[in-house]
Amino acid sequence: MDDNAARDVSLGTVYRALANDTRRLILDLLRDPHAHFDHQQYRGLGLSLEDGVCVQDIQKATKISQSVASTYLKSLQDAGFLTSYREGRWTYYRRDEKAIRTIADRIGQSL
Repeated sequence: MDDNAARDVSLGTVYRALANDTRRLILDLLRDPHAHFDHQQYRGLGLSLEDGVCVQDIQKATKISQSVASTYLKSLQDAGFLTSYREGRWTYYRRDEKAIRTIADRIGQSL
């Protein structure tokens, strides 16, 4: 998400995404994926955790169903916190740190 898109997301969407403990946990887990996910598994596939973590691994780490994990990840992406890409049948998510800084600045200015 570019800066303009991060500025265009409504703060209501941002606050709703942050209002759920599990969605905040997902953001925390993705802050340092090497501490929370098996980087050897990704390396064996020719992937890197810096590029993203698959929905299935996030679902396992948070102990929620895959459908709920997908819904939560979509909510976080719509709010501007995450980016994703597809590789075959898998979708990988990672934090968008630049957008997160922009959103944090907007929240600070609104309070």
